[in-house]
Amino acid sequence: MVDWGLGRYERTAEKLLPAAEVVVEEAGISGGETVIDVGCGTGNAALLAAEAGAQAIGIDPSERLIEVAAATAERRGLDAEFVVGEAAPLPVETAEADIVLSVFGVVFAPDPQAAAAEMSRATKSDGRILIAAWIPEGPISGGVRMIRETMAEITGQSGDPPFPWHEEPALRELFEPHDRSVEVSERRIAFSGTSARDWVESESRDHPMAVAALPLLEQAGRVEEMERRLIEHYESANEDPDGFRVTSRYVVAEITPR
Repeated sequence: MVDWGLGRYERTAEKLLPAAEVVVEEAGISGGETVIDVGCGTGNAALLAAEAGAQAIGIDPSERLIEVAAATAERRGLDAEFVVGEAAPLPVETAEADIVLSVFGVVFAPDPQAAAAEMSRATKSDGRILIAAWIPEGPISGGVRMIRETMAEITGQSGDPPFPWHEEPALRELFEPHDRSVEVSERRIAFSGTSARDWVESESRDHPMAVAALPLLEQAGRVEEMERRLIEHYESANEDPDGFRVTSRYVVAEITPR
């Protein structure tokens, strides 16, 4: 399990804000509704929900990120509460939420079945769940996969393949036992910087997964190799000849009562 409090996830969250805006807009939040943000990080979606008039509750296992989110809510005078907790069990009452959101958060839950059951439990019978999940292809996904494969070589532990949160049939199977239907739509998000090298260096400093990998890469003497391969990977995928830009695809799954 990655400690998402490592590095400077705040900077990663800034890059992901457009996806949170998409999910909150699709949720169609009304004033007075209760919205739970699962795996909230620094609070992107929860804060947007509070701005839309909801009573927002953000939940994340990282105490540091919860503190950052709570400080932001207080500074902006928003009705948002932030709680340290896991996707399963969720530290909320049954049927507490009109809407449960997760923007690239619940996709890291170690037990997808338990997470789906908890999200369903926390949602009112007529409520809805919205999940943003990456489609595992494209430059960013390829870079992450390169790091994971290298780490597997170093440790000799490949691990199980991740649950396909982006696939509608898999989500239907996950939520049908809870009397819920699933509809999936595709979205895109662009990431930009001054160069592929700058992108790799900033991600190495900021992103918790990269920060967590660094000690093992150093121990194996593979830091420079990893950096070189990642830069070459992103240079080959660059969409902007005057700078750096790559585009990732993701889905927004809306899960509603049947």
